[in-house]
Amino acid sequence: MNISERMEHNRVAGLSLVAIDKGKISKADYFGVSEAGTDNKINEHTIFNACSISKFLTSILVLKLVEQRLVDLDEDVNQKLVSWKVPDNAFTKHKKVTLRNLLCHQSGIVEPEGSFTTVETFNDMPSMVEILNGKTPYCNTPIEVTYEPESEFHYSDAGFCVIQLLIEDTMSKPFSILMDEFIFKPLNMTNSIFSTNIPAFNTDNLACGHDQNGALISGKYSIYPFLAACGIWTTPNDLAKLLLYIMNAVKGQSKIGLTATHINELFRPQGSKEWTGLGVFLDGADEKLEFSSLGWGVGFQCMLVAYPYLEKGMIMMTNTDTGVHQMKGIMGEIYHSLS
Repeated sequence: MNISERMEHNRVAGLSLVAIDKGKISKADYFGVSEAGTDNKINEHTIFNACSISKFLTSILVLKLVEQRLVDLDEDVNQKLVSWKVPDNAFTKHKKVTLRNLLCHQSGIVEPEGSFTTVETFNDMPSMVEILNGKTPYCNTPIEVTYEPESEFHYSDAGFCVIQLLIEDTMSKPFSILMDEFIFKPLNMTNSIFSTNIPAFNTDNLACGHDQNGALISGKYSIYPFLAACGIWTTPNDLAKLLLYIMNAVKGQSKIGLTATHINELFRPQGSKEWTGLGVFLDGADEKLEFSSLGWGVGFQCMLVAYPYLEKGMIMMTNTDTGVHQMKGIMGEIYHSLS
Protein backbone atom coordinates (compact mmCIF):
# COMPACT_ATOMS: atom_id res chain seq x y z
CA MET A 1 0.00 0.00 0.00
CA ASN A 2 1.03 3.61 -0.55
CA ILE A 3 1.26 4.89 3.03
CA SER A 4 1.87 8.53 2.09
CA GLU A 5 -1.21 8.48 -0.14
CA ARG A 6 -3.34 6.94 2.64
CA MET A 7 -2.03 9.51 5.11
CA GLU A 8 -3.09 12.34 2.81
CA HIS A 9 -6.52 10.74 2.38
CA ASN A 10 -6.92 10.43 6.18
CA ARG A 11 -5.36 13.86 6.91
CA VAL A 12 -2.64 12.30 9.05
CA ALA A 13 0.28 14.69 9.59
CA GLY A 14 2.97 12.20 10.57
CA LEU A 15 3.47 8.48 11.08
CA SER A 16 6.29 6.37 12.49
CA LEU A 17 6.44 2.60 12.07
CA VAL A 18 8.70 -0.20 13.31
CA ALA A 19 8.15 -3.91 12.59
CA ILE A 20 9.84 -6.90 14.26
CA ASP A 21 10.33 -10.31 12.66
CA LYS A 22 12.35 -13.29 13.89
CA GLY A 23 13.36 -11.37 17.00
CA LYS A 24 14.89 -8.43 15.09
CA ILE A 25 13.76 -5.10 13.69
CA SER A 26 12.81 -5.88 10.09
CA LYS A 27 11.33 -2.55 9.03
CA ALA A 28 11.47 1.08 10.17
CA ASP A 29 9.72 3.81 8.18
CA TYR A 30 8.90 7.45 8.87
CA PHE A 31 6.39 9.59 7.01
CA GLY A 32 5.13 13.15 7.09
CA VAL A 33 5.90 15.93 9.55
CA SER A 34 5.81 16.52 13.28
CA GLU A 35 3.80 19.73 12.84
CA ALA A 36 1.46 20.59 9.98
CA GLY A 37 2.64 23.49 7.86
CA THR A 38 6.32 22.90 8.64
CA ASP A 39 9.07 20.81 7.07
CA ASN A 40 9.97 19.11 10.37
CA LYS A 41 10.07 15.56 9.08
CA ILE A 42 9.27 12.55 11.25
CA ASN A 43 12.37 10.47 12.05
CA GLU A 44 13.47 7.71 14.41
CA HIS A 45 13.86 10.22 17.27
CA THR A 46 10.42 11.85 16.91
CA ILE A 47 8.56 11.41 20.19
CA PHE A 48 4.80 10.84 20.24
CA ASN A 49 2.23 10.83 23.02
CA ALA A 50 1.36 7.13 23.17
CA CYS A 51 -1.37 7.73 25.78
CA SER A 52 -2.79 4.39 27.01
CA ILE A 53 0.24 2.39 25.88
CA SER A 54 1.39 3.74 29.27
CA LYS A 55 -0.65 0.92 30.84
CA PHE A 56 1.52 -1.68 29.09
CA LEU A 57 4.68 -0.02 30.44
CA THR A 58 3.15 0.30 33.91
CA SER A 59 2.45 -3.44 33.89
CA ILE A 60 6.12 -4.17 33.11
CA LEU A 61 7.20 -1.96 36.03
CA VAL A 62 4.74 -3.73 38.36
CA LEU A 63 6.06 -7.14 37.28
CA LYS A 64 9.61 -5.92 37.93
CA LEU A 65 8.60 -4.91 41.47
CA VAL A 66 6.80 -8.24 41.93
CA GLU A 67 9.98 -10.03 40.86
CA GLN A 68 11.84 -8.21 43.64
CA ARG A 69 9.05 -9.02 46.14
CA LEU A 70 8.36 -5.34 46.73
CA VAL A 71 4.69 -5.71 45.77
CA ASP A 72 2.30 -8.65 45.38
CA LEU A 73 -0.15 -9.08 42.50
CA ASP A 74 -2.77 -10.72 44.72
CA GLU A 75 -2.50 -8.74 47.94
CA ASP A 76 -5.18 -6.25 49.05
CA VAL A 77 -3.81 -2.95 47.70
CA ASN A 78 -4.75 -1.20 50.96
CA GLN A 79 -1.90 -3.15 52.60
CA LYS A 80 0.59 -1.04 50.63
CA LEU A 81 -1.34 2.19 50.02
CA VAL A 82 -0.44 4.89 52.57
CA SER A 83 -1.58 8.30 51.34
CA TRP A 84 -5.03 7.08 50.20
CA LYS A 85 -7.08 3.92 50.64
CA VAL A 86 -9.66 2.17 48.47
CA PRO A 87 -12.87 2.78 50.48
CA ASP A 88 -14.33 -0.36 51.99
CA ASN A 89 -17.95 -1.00 51.06
CA ALA A 90 -20.38 -3.84 50.37
CA PHE A 91 -18.60 -4.68 47.08
CA THR A 92 -15.22 -5.20 48.77
CA LYS A 93 -16.60 -7.30 51.63
CA HIS A 94 -15.78 -10.68 50.07
CA LYS A 95 -13.11 -9.71 47.51
CA LYS A 96 -10.51 -6.99 47.92
CA VAL A 97 -8.97 -4.89 45.17
CA THR A 98 -5.58 -6.26 44.05
CA LEU A 99 -2.89 -5.16 41.64
CA ARG A 100 -3.84 -8.06 39.39
CA ASN A 101 -7.46 -6.98 38.95
CA LEU A 102 -6.48 -3.33 38.60
CA LEU A 103 -4.05 -4.22 35.80
CA CYS A 104 -6.70 -6.21 33.92
CA HIS A 105 -9.50 -3.64 34.46
CA GLN A 106 -11.55 -5.95 36.69
CA SER A 107 -11.21 -4.22 40.05
CA GLY A 108 -14.82 -3.02 40.22
CA ILE A 109 -13.69 0.59 39.74
CA VAL A 110 -15.70 2.27 36.99
CA GLU A 111 -14.57 5.41 35.20
CA PRO A 112 -16.66 8.49 36.13
CA GLU A 113 -18.26 9.88 32.97
CA GLY A 114 -16.30 12.67 31.29
CA SER A 115 -13.24 12.18 33.50
CA PHE A 116 -9.51 11.81 32.86
CA THR A 117 -9.06 14.53 30.26
CA THR A 118 -5.92 16.47 29.30
CA VAL A 119 -4.33 19.19 31.41
CA GLU A 120 -5.65 22.71 30.80
CA THR A 121 -2.94 24.57 32.70
CA PHE A 122 0.53 23.51 33.82
CA ASN A 123 0.44 25.90 36.77
CA ASP A 124 -1.97 23.81 38.83
CA MET A 125 -1.00 20.15 38.49
CA PRO A 126 -3.10 18.04 40.88
CA SER A 127 -1.75 15.31 43.14
CA MET A 128 -2.83 11.71 42.68
CA VAL A 129 -4.62 11.83 46.04
CA GLU A 130 -6.62 14.88 44.92
CA ILE A 131 -7.58 13.07 41.71
CA LEU A 132 -8.69 9.91 43.53
CA ASN A 133 -10.65 11.96 46.07
CA GLY A 134 -12.61 13.63 43.25
CA LYS A 135 -11.21 17.07 44.03
CA THR A 136 -10.12 18.01 40.49
CA PRO A 137 -11.81 18.82 37.16
CA TYR A 138 -10.09 15.74 35.72
CA CYS A 139 -12.13 13.50 38.01
CA ASN A 140 -14.76 15.25 40.08
CA THR A 141 -16.19 12.08 41.62
CA PRO A 142 -14.40 10.22 44.47
CA ILE A 143 -13.08 6.89 43.26
CA GLU A 144 -14.65 3.80 44.82
CA VAL A 145 -15.52 0.20 43.98
CA THR A 146 -18.99 -0.10 42.42
CA TYR A 147 -18.90 -3.79 41.39
CA GLU A 148 -17.44 -6.79 43.17
CA PRO A 149 -13.80 -7.19 42.04
CA GLU A 150 -13.33 -9.71 39.18
CA SER A 151 -17.07 -9.82 38.42
CA GLU A 152 -16.99 -7.47 35.40
CA PHE A 153 -14.61 -5.73 32.99
CA HIS A 154 -14.57 -1.91 32.99
CA TYR A 155 -11.69 -0.12 31.26
CA SER A 156 -10.36 2.22 33.91
CA ASP A 157 -7.80 5.02 33.97
CA ALA A 158 -8.79 5.45 37.62
CA GLY A 159 -7.56 1.94 38.37
CA PHE A 160 -4.13 2.82 37.00
CA CYS A 161 -4.10 5.95 39.17
CA VAL A 162 -4.44 3.62 42.17
CA ILE A 163 -1.54 1.53 40.80
CA GLN A 164 0.63 4.63 40.39
CA LEU A 165 -0.07 5.76 43.94
CA LEU A 166 0.64 2.30 45.35
CA ILE A 167 3.99 2.18 43.55
CA GLU A 168 4.94 5.66 44.77
CA ASP A 169 3.81 4.94 48.35
CA THR A 170 5.75 1.65 48.38
CA MET A 171 8.94 2.95 46.80
CA SER A 172 8.91 6.52 48.19
CA LYS A 173 9.88 7.86 44.76
CA PRO A 174 7.98 9.50 41.88
CA PHE A 175 6.58 7.10 39.28
CA SER A 176 8.55 8.77 36.47
CA ILE A 177 11.89 8.25 38.24
CA LEU A 178 11.10 4.60 38.98
CA MET A 179 10.18 3.97 35.35
CA ASP A 180 13.46 5.57 34.30
CA GLU A 181 15.52 3.53 36.79
CA PHE A 182 13.86 0.15 36.28
CA ILE A 183 12.93 0.21 32.59
CA PHE A 184 14.21 3.06 30.43
CA LYS A 185 17.87 3.21 31.47
CA PRO A 186 18.50 -0.58 31.52
CA LEU A 187 16.96 -0.93 28.05
CA ASN A 188 18.54 2.26 26.67
CA MET A 189 15.14 3.78 25.90
CA THR A 190 16.62 7.27 25.55
CA ASN A 191 13.61 8.83 23.80
CA SER A 192 11.00 7.83 26.40
CA ILE A 193 9.59 10.23 29.00
CA PHE A 194 6.93 10.03 31.70
CA SER A 195 6.34 13.64 32.67
CA THR A 196 3.62 16.23 33.20
CA ASN A 197 6.07 18.98 32.23
CA ILE A 198 6.73 18.08 28.60
CA PRO A 199 7.10 21.72 27.43
CA ALA A 200 10.17 22.00 29.69
CA PHE A 201 11.95 19.40 27.55
CA ASN A 202 13.63 20.09 24.23
CA THR A 203 10.63 20.21 21.90
CA ASP A 204 12.66 19.69 18.71
CA ASN A 205 11.85 15.97 18.75
CA LEU A 206 8.28 16.23 20.04
CA ALA A 207 5.43 15.59 17.62
CA CYS A 208 2.55 18.05 17.85
CA GLY A 209 -0.99 16.71 18.05
CA HIS A 210 -3.56 17.22 15.28
CA ASP A 211 -7.32 16.70 15.07
CA GLN A 212 -9.21 14.66 12.46
CA ASN A 213 -9.22 17.65 10.10
CA GLY A 214 -5.43 17.91 10.25
CA ALA A 215 -5.43 21.07 12.40
CA LEU A 216 -3.09 21.54 15.37
CA ILE A 217 -4.66 20.85 18.75
CA SER A 218 -4.78 23.65 21.33
CA GLY A 219 -1.37 24.03 22.97
CA LYS A 220 0.18 21.59 20.43
CA TYR A 221 0.89 18.89 23.06
CA SER A 222 -1.58 16.75 25.02
CA ILE A 223 -0.54 16.34 28.66
CA TYR A 224 -2.28 14.13 31.24
CA PRO A 225 -1.71 14.34 35.03
CA PHE A 226 -2.12 10.55 35.46
CA LEU A 227 1.18 9.13 34.22
CA ALA A 228 0.62 5.40 34.76
CA ALA A 229 -2.63 5.55 32.81
CA CYS A 230 -1.67 7.72 29.84
CA GLY A 231 1.47 9.82 30.42
CA ILE A 232 4.07 8.20 28.16
CA TRP A 233 5.89 10.09 25.39
CA THR A 234 8.02 7.70 23.36
CA THR A 235 9.00 6.38 19.92
CA PRO A 236 8.28 3.14 18.06
CA ASN A 237 12.03 2.44 18.13
CA ASP A 238 12.13 2.63 21.94
CA LEU A 239 9.04 0.44 22.31
CA ALA A 240 10.64 -2.04 19.91
CA LYS A 241 13.52 -2.35 22.40
CA LEU A 242 10.98 -3.25 25.09
CA LEU A 243 9.21 -5.77 22.86
CA LEU A 244 12.50 -7.43 21.94
CA TYR A 245 13.36 -7.60 25.64
CA ILE A 246 10.02 -9.31 26.37
CA MET A 247 10.58 -11.81 23.57
CA ASN A 248 14.01 -12.64 25.00
CA ALA A 249 12.62 -12.84 28.55
CA VAL A 250 10.10 -15.44 27.36
CA LYS A 251 13.13 -17.55 26.39
CA GLY A 252 14.75 -16.96 29.78
CA GLN A 253 17.11 -14.17 28.67
CA SER A 254 16.46 -11.00 30.67
CA LYS A 255 18.31 -7.68 30.82
CA ILE A 256 16.27 -6.22 33.69
CA GLY A 257 15.80 -9.29 35.85
CA LEU A 258 12.34 -10.56 34.89
CA THR A 259 11.95 -14.33 34.76
CA ALA A 260 9.94 -16.09 32.07
CA THR A 261 7.40 -16.99 34.75
CA HIS A 262 6.65 -13.37 35.56
CA ILE A 263 6.80 -12.05 32.00
CA ASN A 264 4.29 -14.69 30.94
CA GLU A 265 1.83 -13.25 33.47
CA LEU A 266 1.67 -10.22 31.17
CA PHE A 267 -0.13 -12.13 28.43
CA ARG A 268 -1.88 -14.85 30.42
CA PRO A 269 -5.71 -14.53 30.49
CA GLN A 270 -6.69 -12.79 33.71
CA GLY A 271 -9.80 -12.76 35.86
CA SER A 272 -13.15 -13.46 34.19
CA LYS A 273 -12.09 -12.44 30.65
CA GLU A 274 -9.88 -14.60 28.47
CA TRP A 275 -8.93 -11.61 26.31
CA THR A 276 -7.41 -9.48 29.07
CA GLY A 277 -3.81 -9.77 30.20
CA LEU A 278 -2.01 -7.39 32.54
CA GLY A 279 -2.30 -3.98 30.90
CA VAL A 280 -2.69 -5.57 27.46
CA PHE A 281 -5.38 -7.31 25.41
CA LEU A 282 -5.12 -10.81 23.98
CA ASP A 283 -6.08 -12.61 20.80
CA GLY A 284 -5.28 -16.11 19.59
CA ALA A 285 -3.65 -18.82 21.66
CA ASP A 286 -0.54 -20.92 22.15
CA GLU A 287 2.23 -20.10 19.64
CA LYS A 288 0.01 -17.66 17.75
CA LEU A 289 -0.93 -15.64 20.85
CA GLU A 290 -1.03 -11.90 20.13
CA PHE A 291 -1.07 -9.16 22.74
CA SER A 292 -1.83 -5.54 21.96
CA SER A 293 -1.92 -2.10 23.51
CA LEU A 294 -3.62 0.87 21.89
CA GLY A 295 -3.14 4.56 22.61
CA TRP A 296 -5.81 7.08 21.64
CA GLY A 297 -5.74 10.58 23.06
CA VAL A 298 -6.15 14.21 22.10
CA GLY A 299 -4.24 14.64 18.84
CA PHE A 300 -2.56 11.21 18.78
CA GLN A 301 -3.25 7.57 17.97
CA CYS A 302 -0.84 4.67 18.46
CA MET A 303 -0.84 0.89 18.24
CA LEU A 304 1.44 -1.87 19.54
CA VAL A 305 0.94 -5.55 18.70
CA ALA A 306 3.24 -8.48 19.41
CA TYR A 307 3.44 -12.23 18.98
CA PRO A 308 5.87 -13.09 21.80
CA TYR A 309 6.31 -16.76 20.86
CA LEU A 310 6.68 -16.07 17.12
CA GLU A 311 9.01 -13.14 17.89
CA LYS A 312 7.02 -10.80 15.67
CA GLY A 313 5.56 -7.39 16.39
CA MET A 314 4.68 -3.95 15.14
CA ILE A 315 4.49 -0.45 16.63
CA MET A 316 2.80 2.46 14.85
CA MET A 317 2.39 6.05 16.02
CA THR A 318 0.61 8.99 14.46
CA ASN A 319 0.33 12.59 15.60
CA THR A 320 -3.29 12.77 14.45
CA ASP A 321 -6.57 11.72 16.06
CA THR A 322 -8.46 10.40 13.03
CA GLY A 323 -11.72 10.08 14.96
CA VAL A 324 -12.06 6.35 14.23
CA HIS A 325 -10.72 3.27 16.02
CA GLN A 326 -7.15 2.36 15.08
CA MET A 327 -8.18 -0.86 13.33
CA LYS A 328 -10.71 1.05 11.20
CA GLY A 329 -8.23 3.69 10.09
CA ILE A 330 -4.81 3.87 8.46
CA MET A 331 -3.12 1.83 11.20
CA GLY A 332 -5.56 -1.01 10.64
CA GLU A 333 -4.79 -0.89 6.93
CA ILE A 334 -1.05 -1.07 7.59
CA TYR A 335 -1.50 -3.83 10.18
CA HIS A 336 -3.39 -6.02 7.71
CA SER A 337 -0.99 -5.26 4.85
CA LEU A 338 2.06 -6.29 6.90
CA SER A 339 0.53 -9.17 8.88
